[in-house]
Amino acid sequence: MYKRNIQLYIMRTICIICLLVHVLCFQTACTILSETPRETTNINNTWKYAQGDYTGAEQVDYDDSCWENIGIPHSFSIPYFMAKDFYVGYGWYRKHLQLDEKDLTKKLFLEFDGVFQDAEVFVNGKLAGRHVGGYTGFSINISDCAKVGDNMVAVRVNNLWQPDVAPRAGEHVFSGGIYRNVRLVKKTPVHIAWYGTFVTTPELEEQDGKSSSVKIETELCNDSDESGTYRLETRILNEWGEEVAVTETTGRLAANECKVWMQQTEPIQEPKLWTPQTPILYKAVSSLYKDDELLDCMETPFGFRWLKWTADKGFFLNGNRLVIQGANVHQDQAGWGDAVTESAARRDVAMVKEAGFNFIRGSHYPHAPFFVQACDELGLLFWSEAPFWGIGGYGEDGSWSSSAYPVDKTHTAAFEESALLQLEEMIRIHRNHPSIVAWSVCNEAFFTAPEAMDGMRGLLRKMVNRVHQLDPTRPAAIGGAQRPIGEGRIDHIGDVAGYNGDGAIIPDFQNPGIPNIVSEYGSEISSDRPGEYNAKWGCIKQNEGWKGYPWRSGQVSWCAFDHGSIAGSTMAKLGIIDYFRIPKRYWYWYRNEYAGIAPPEWPIDSAAAKLKLEASGTIAKTDGTDDVQLLVTVCDVSGKWVSQSPDVELRIVSGPGEFPTGRSIRFEADSDIRIMDGQAAIAMRSYYAGKTIVEATSEGLEPARITITFKGGEEYKERVTPIVERPYKRYVREGKTEVIQTFGRNNPTITSSNANEHTPGMASDGNIRTYWKASAEDKSPFWTVNTEKGLQLKEIQLHFPDEAARRYIVEASHDNNTWEVLCDKSQNMQTEQNLLLSFSEEVPTGRFVRIRFLENDKAALTEVIVKGIVLE
Repeated sequence: MYKRNIQLYIMRTICIICLLVHVLCFQTACTILSETPRETTNINNTWKYAQGDYTGAEQVDYDDSCWENIGIPHSFSIPYFMAKDFYVGYGWYRKHLQLDEKDLTKKLFLEFDGVFQDAEVFVNGKLAGRHVGGYTGFSINISDCAKVGDNMVAVRVNNLWQPDVAPRAGEHVFSGGIYRNVRLVKKTPVHIAWYGTFVTTPELEEQDGKSSSVKIETELCNDSDESGTYRLETRILNEWGEEVAVTETTGRLAANECKVWMQQTEPIQEPKLWTPQTPILYKAVSSLYKDDELLDCMETPFGFRWLKWTADKGFFLNGNRLVIQGANVHQDQAGWGDAVTESAARRDVAMVKEAGFNFIRGSHYPHAPFFVQACDELGLLFWSEAPFWGIGGYGEDGSWSSSAYPVDKTHTAAFEESALLQLEEMIRIHRNHPSIVAWSVCNEAFFTAPEAMDGMRGLLRKMVNRVHQLDPTRPAAIGGAQRPIGEGRIDHIGDVAGYNGDGAIIPDFQNPGIPNIVSEYGSEISSDRPGEYNAKWGCIKQNEGWKGYPWRSGQVSWCAFDHGSIAGSTMAKLGIIDYFRIPKRYWYWYRNEYAGIAPPEWPIDSAAAKLKLEASGTIAKTDGTDDVQLLVTVCDVSGKWVSQSPDVELRIVSGPGEFPTGRSIRFEADSDIRIMDGQAAIAMRSYYAGKTIVEATSEGLEPARITITFKGGEEYKERVTPIVERPYKRYVREGKTEVIQTFGRNNPTITSSNANEHTPGMASDGNIRTYWKASAEDKSPFWTVNTEKGLQLKEIQLHFPDEAARRYIVEASHDNNTWEVLCDKSQNMQTEQNLLLSFSEEVPTGRFVRIRFLENDKAALTEVIVKGIVLE
């Protein structure tokens, strides 16, 4: 007994010592960071905004008293609810900054996480810097413009389409604004550069995960006029904040020099590996000294993991095959558009994770650092994509429905520079995130005019080479590589190919001899909530492709969330979760299939009696990084969810806060701000502190209330604090004209079959020498083109490989299920090689155009061209 007590005493003592060491290590790391001369301040609050362009608005004495009081994140389009049109033009932002004499001894930077898309930054009337590119952050040195006391920051932003700026096209919306966080950063003249560290684990794969050193590349900048000797210490901390390795380097920096210093630690034994199941993060703490004086300190989270994409066996993480089950994600949300908070982005990532997915494709542009950080922390692989982007039905230059690559050669050099620069910025900003498993250089860049296709391929090769130069630890991917087919394919230009839509079933891309993934499936199915309780397999349903193949790395749903789109509501509503972040029943199917969580009871058809109001949290910060998601549910007298959808209003009764529409928001079944299936939701935020009471009301129903506490910053004062009201009105572009667009070439196809060497895409490849032909065994042959837009159809052209008497029927559909006959030639006896259908009076609508043949030996098409106007 005595011996056992001694042993227990020793064990307790050891545990206490270990705990003390852990606390000491953690406190030491925190102390270093808290004592660093670097100061980083979130400055999202108290901005002024005016839509339009204003001469002299950069000047200190400009009168902005009538401008709107706003906080960042902000969008020109707030409140935005999935309209096809959006404001394109200028917007101005102004903010006061207070600086003292000590501040002016430092280098001062304004850091923006994202401004769409052209930002001119002025301080005290002087142009401090400019950045062009809507999805990557940037840092502006304002030191030479700053003064002691009050400083005026003014930012002139425009979201004008530019022929030499990527993207030139895309099926999202392109609202302007300072839509991600803004920070003021104060550094000593000698400091660590913006996103200046690159951390890798070079021996991890070789050692089978049992050990690896940590390699750190750190960019140091001496912005002074004196050279000097400096010491860089980098400490590696594990998930508990304990030091597991340290390395130190001493060297010289010349005056006004920026230089990358290379460091490498001793091997770290048995590191905890990052996986989707165990998303364990380490930190590299970089401390820069002049003698014993600490000049700068910076933390870089990273993970120990290695990856491998293979052409024959799929994707491997840490040596284990992992079947990718993913979803595409656009960044915008109901009401706020692209201007979402960190908390809202994290909720998105969490919903994808909860459904059992292990992968997110960041469609189709670099996402915010906090979005990728959420992937790191919650455990989701991430495909990061550069904004070189195309759209079907492209036309002449002038809007985001243009050729992906410039046709006018006077724009090509600047456009390539823009695409490469944004790729470089994406990699620099995100390179330390363990969740990122590929750098995709494009999405469907093949939607380029025929005469510019060679230029497009050349730029892809340059971008792939640039990825290899900047980050040899990850592959360069070609996203949306399913066209062209045959000669001129782009899928082998990179290291990994992502095939969208029908690319999953096109013969050219089966076991293609390159690592590959289905980067989009299910885009054929558009729906409002509640949707159906099943999978959205789309094309991969054919031959049970959804079960996967050994040579395919996995498949990625299009898409997780409904989103705004210039292609109209047909393309906007393809998510398994709606725009207001309420799941459709598809999401519950995936959650049951992938995560083993049974669906809830669906709403019952019963009389509505009362409302229930819930929030994602009841405490939130006021710095623009946080918000709460409110959910209203219509219930019967017993509290059960019912499917009735009466008009519901959310109103702030007292305290601070705002909805996208101001102090209240009204949900109606047939409006853009919708209540459906007995539920409505919206995010609310505040830039002032205080307790907020929100009430949900509906005529004849028992109301509901909830209290939210907003903490931090200036207190809200009734009748003193500015109140924001933004009544919603769907934006309609002035002078809007109906543009007839052309579809067919490179659009997805669906067929009953195909003969050898006559694949479906050959009837939509723009090449009159190739054609689709049904297989000899096909008893009911058909060929369908998916225009990927809801169209008011104006013209359909059919071209056949030879002149013959054919019997067929031309049909249109919105859902690939219910069809309207446009032309019935089932009794045709006349020979023809071409057919032109024009619609002027009773104009049909549809997304899919199908040609159904009544004779197998005549079932062939050289080319199909569809012209129409995109519907709202």
